[in-house]
Amino acid sequence: MSSVTVRAPAKINLALAVGGMRRDGYHPVATIYQAVDLCDEVRATPQASSDITVSVTYDGRSPGETAQVPLGPDNLAVRAAELLRRQAGVTSGISLAIRKAIPVSGGMAGGSADAAAALIACDLVWGLASPRTKLLELAGELGSDVPFCLMGGTAMGTGRGELISPVLARGKYFWVLALAATGLSTPAVYAEFDRLSKHFEPPEPQIAPALMAALRAGDAAALGAALSNDLQDAALALRPELAHTLTVGEECGALGTVISGSGPTTVFLAADEEHALDISLTLTGARACADVVQAVGPVSGARPIGG
Repeated sequence: MSSVTVRAPAKINLALAVGGMRRDGYHPVATIYQAVDLCDEVRATPQASSDITVSVTYDGRSPGETAQVPLGPDNLAVRAAELLRRQAGVTSGISLAIRKAIPVSGGMAGGSADAAAALIACDLVWGLASPRTKLLELAGELGSDVPFCLMGGTAMGTGRGELISPVLARGKYFWVLALAATGLSTPAVYAEFDRLSKHFEPPEPQIAPALMAALRAGDAAALGAALSNDLQDAALALRPELAHTLTVGEECGALGTVISGSGPTTVFLAADEEHALDISLTLTGARACADVVQAVGPVSGARPIGG
């Protein structure tokens, strides 16, 4: 097969409950993911050689973000291609061209989205026809968020986030994403979480029933009131300026505010498209963040868009 392009969505965490560190170094979590229509694209092209190469362009924002994406074996899309090739016994090479729109180190699973897209694109180029269950298994080996980026929609993640089960969610949700000028290291945020909680044992992570009920009912106001993130205090400790961003969004009448994942992207739930525009203009006017993006969720997970 010739080139294949796959689009994969960013995620936001509507709720993120985090437990104490396990013996394997990971933290148990319970989270509700939602995929939104801010997407990266990965184009896979077969190569005559056995090499796996990657190039990255950034769609519409700072070229400096492109420089933060590794182009070697540490790139998660390259790791996805290598893992799939090894598991399937493929010897052919492939070239991956990533067009990024999801912020780098923004708490929105940009690298995981690229890995999910690469799994599907490489599987199609190599003609493997792998079952979705197999791709989900490989996704879980690559990273905690990769299985959700394959699935999309609205889902619960448990374990370290890689065990995914769909969640009934009615309605469409309008989000405003306040993007920071620079990213935050996920390990650094978890280390700060451990420091802040060193004098007590975090409880077993659970999702509040109120949030699940709001999703089932399609009640945006109730969902906004139930948004939560156990890593938010740690992210704020490392990036105190995010408190100002949250305050500006609250003053705009956002239905809910939360830092997504490990941050620093700040997320605001709007009542409708017009309200989302009002929040966006206010955040921009207040210079409360580096950039503002409006997004809608839930959307599908990684999907081919043609060659």
